[in-house]
Amino acid sequence: MKIQSDERKTVEEKVLKGKSGWVMLFTVILTFILGIVIVIISASGEIPEPLILAGILIICLSCALLPGLKIVAPNEALVLTLFGKYHGTLNKDGFFFVNPFCVAVNPSSAYGRLGKKLSLKAMTLNNDKQKVNDEEGNPIEISVVVIWRIRDTAKAVFCVDNYMTFISTQCDSAIRQVARQYPYDVSTDGDEKSLRGSSQEIADVLKTELQSRVDMAGMEILDARINNLAYAPEIAAAMLQRQQASAIIAARQKIVDGAVSMVEMALKKLSDNGIVELDDERKAAMVSNLLVVLCGNRDAQPVVNSGSLY
Repeated sequence: MKIQSDERKTVEEKVLKGKSGWVMLFTVILTFILGIVIVIISASGEIPEPLILAGILIICLSCALLPGLKIVAPNEALVLTLFGKYHGTLNKDGFFFVNPFCVAVNPSSAYGRLGKKLSLKAMTLNNDKQKVNDEEGNPIEISVVVIWRIRDTAKAVFCVDNYMTFISTQCDSAIRQVARQYPYDVSTDGDEKSLRGSSQEIADVLKTELQSRVDMAGMEILDARINNLAYAPEIAAAMLQRQQASAIIAARQKIVDGAVSMVEMALKKLSDNGIVELDDERKAAMVSNLLVVLCGNRDAQPVVNSGSLY
């Protein structure tokens, strides 16, 4: 038995050019008034009574045309279906008339204030912090801010069940995927990219990763950046001690390098200016004393030698 794979049907956006709503509104009002006049005259007996049915039909027709009047604000869109099939999208601002049997569709209407309309504005998604592991396996807490907008209204409505929930879920998944590829801080093997130190590079990688996940829903990722990054509470204290130790070691290395250069300069000047001649033993003692003074954490207590140098 041969089984064929069921491919997902992709719906492409079709822009509607709705007719002017003002002309149709004026027509509907005139038709409604005409129907009322016919009914009134028919009831008075001045014209045949059977025409009262025509007047009622005209009034019903006028009322049936009213749902076809649509108002679209700037950066909004209406996705319309006609008897279950995608009819088109109104994405230009204005007052329009469309087929009165068209129905506006928005699966995420419960999450916004626009009702059945879709917002084409740039929107912000700020997901809650989540705990993930970085490249070195350290648990970290991370969250991102994503700036996005709807690029294809048909895909956003018909290709996913709820585009708001979809992008939130894909954002969480993309964060986990990117966080596993980089360490929290610069690793010991000299990797230049890290979650904390390479913010722009990580933002570009995150944007690309998230864009590839939401293309099927007709969304465009404008920006994606980490807005909260910290070690998990259970290892935060230990990692803080490690960072402090690294900072102390780096500071000590700089102090020692400076102290050695200062001692070398002092011995060279004493020798060049002929101030005093020191043998190797005295030079070693002087170097030791200067290094203690320059590298010590506390101020040195000088000892004055009033006798002979030797």
